Amino acid sequence: MVKKIDHIGIAVSNLEEALKFYEGVLGMNLQGTEIVEEQKVKVAFLPVGDTEIELLESTDKDGPIARFIEKKGEGIQHIAYRVDDIEKEIEEMKQKGIRMIDEVPRYGAGGAKIAFLHPKSTNGVLIELCQRD
Repeated sequence: MVKKIDHIGIAVSNLEEALKFYEGVLGMNLQGTEIVEEQKVKVAFLPVGDTEIELLESTDKDGPIARFIEKKGEGIQHIAYRVDDIEKEIEEMKQKGIRMIDEVPRYGAGGAKIAFLHPKSTNGVLIELCQRD
């Protein structure tokens, strides 16, 4: 079962430029950044209440974020929902006929275990399941 919205991932072309808006205009505080080599992305973490905004900049012109921006432009790329047992949730999704991008959890930013549901099974929204220990 979903516990809460863990974070909202926003694809940006230039992380430093995006941070000028999120920090300078919205007054959000950058908690830190991380490069996730496996996903070819640099992530900036901006807490908002008990959730986060994750700004995502591609580290490779062929990375998933670069392809997303090329196809759809900058903007919301995914919504991540916190779960307690990601392996159990993946199995339940599959049993319910949900198409999974990840059938086993993988490493995500901030040390989370993550798995993505395919947007064709979720009304066009890329959904991430996220478990933090």
